[in-house]
Amino acid sequence: MLIAFLTITIVIFAQQVGSNSPYSRYGYGLLSNPSLGASEAMGGISYGLRRSQQTNPGNPASYSELDSLTFIFDVGVSGHLARMNDGLNNRDYYNGNLDYVTMQFPLFRNVGASIGLLPYSKMGYNFGGARSLSNIQYIETYRGSGGLSQVYGGVAWEPVKNISFGANISYLFGNYSRSSVVTPITSSALVGETKYMYTVRELKYDFGLQYTLPIDKSRSVTLGAVYTPKINASSDVNPSEMLYTADPYQNPWTPPSQILKTDTLQDAGFQLPHTFGLGLTYQTDHFLVGLDGTYQMWKNMAYPALLDDLTDDTRFNDAIRINTGVEYVIDPLSQNFFQRIRFRGGLSYANSYTNFSVTNPDDELNPEMGSFKEYGVNVGLGLPFHDYMSGRVSMLNIGFGYSRQKPDTDFMISQDMFKVSINMNINELWFFKRQFN
Repeated sequence: MLIAFLTITIVIFAQQVGSNSPYSRYGYGLLSNPSLGASEAMGGISYGLRRSQQTNPGNPASYSELDSLTFIFDVGVSGHLARMNDGLNNRDYYNGNLDYVTMQFPLFRNVGASIGLLPYSKMGYNFGGARSLSNIQYIETYRGSGGLSQVYGGVAWEPVKNISFGANISYLFGNYSRSSVVTPITSSALVGETKYMYTVRELKYDFGLQYTLPIDKSRSVTLGAVYTPKINASSDVNPSEMLYTADPYQNPWTPPSQILKTDTLQDAGFQLPHTFGLGLTYQTDHFLVGLDGTYQMWKNMAYPALLDDLTDDTRFNDAIRINTGVEYVIDPLSQNFFQRIRFRGGLSYANSYTNFSVTNPDDELNPEMGSFKEYGVNVGLGLPFHDYMSGRVSMLNIGFGYSRQKPDTDFMISQDMFKVSINMNINELWFFKRQFN
């Protein structure tokens, strides 16, 4: 009942993702990195991570590392400060998210499983400006909200020592709403809204492999690979045009005064790409370093043109993401708490999977396409908590991240993101069979 309650509660809150980026206007919004907790503080590496005390849905092959007496519960929250700059003006936005909830547990010998809720993408924006047409002044505002989340379940099996195979099956779901609102300033005309709404529901599969090469008793190298097949989904898109006596977002309970248009575009095509991931991790008793690379084949993926007025040739870019990170602990077995603290850091790079229509104010009739590159830096701490009754060690992970979205075209907005994340990794002694004389 506790698991059911947590799952239902998290699913409800999962749609309340926080974002204020105008770039989430395009495609499926801003994509999320599948790294959690400790791995996020190491730059986002996940493919080659293989640990018995950490959930790692980024590579489902890692679940089989869990021993037969361990249950892991992992939950993470974060706060964000986004600073946007268009070259003339600055503005700050604050957001908070419940990021994820995961659980990991053994099934049989050399077989482990994991379930949880993860973000896939998030959309949230609210921007606009004053306009004039035929001596009529008005404010045009663009707003959007929504995102994709995934409830997953996965299993991993280690048939041969040091070789593990795993797979996740996820239910990908989410709702999107995009609108433009025209509010007159110099007249008593009604407020006009053009709105698009749609829902995505589809299954997603991830397949993982990990191979560990022991060097000696304290050193090893792990190679990890992940593949996610392309997703073909369809959804009904509902465009509408309505008139209101007041802004419908500031007065959400006000019914429309006139309905100018309602329509349904049935079975509109939505596609998500083939994804390939490869990672390498070197680990000792005190030190870990890893490198990940991800390639997503977004080019020419199907997407309804009425949502962004772009074509299949210009809408998406093939995306590349590179993550690297380290972790160091002085002595994981020391009685001194400070010597058991884990120090983490990492770097990341990615290009945007979407292009954006960019208008030169001096030549509004000929918009061009623009995009951005994203650079990130992460640091963090892992604070261990020892349960003297069971001997288990849980971990409170604190991470600090900075990322910068650098445009490659003039007249775009640069964005600096500061993030503080807190993750609780609870390691419990379960499935223990007590024996009595």
